[in-house]
Amino acid sequence: MQQTMEMNEVSLTQFNRLVSELLRGTLNRNCFRPWEIELLLEIENCDLRPSARRDLLRRYQKAVRRHFENCTGPPPKLSEYLQSLRVRKARNGSEPGLQPDDPLPELS
Repeated sequence: MQQTMEMNEVSLTQFNRLVSELLRGTLNRNCFRPWEIELLLEIENCDLRPSARRDLLRRYQKAVRRHFENCTGPPPKLSEYLQSLRVRKARNGSEPGLQPDDPLPELS
């Protein structure tokens, strides 16, 4: 149990570092883990305005943080997070921070 908690903490720290770099607009390294590359590709495939991308990354970061507080295992992929937003939006009519007619980003 302790080992799992430590792994989650390390993974969350690595994830937060990557998101912080993305929010700043600078990646200060040239070596990435496979899951980081996958996330970068998913973000790149989202057709979003820069301001919407920043908001999405902040909300995704918060969701991943909650995931690691409550669960073990890998965090949800960005595509899974976006799908959960679509389901929630369809169920509730809208998502906080979004207008009811705002489209959610699609991954191509």
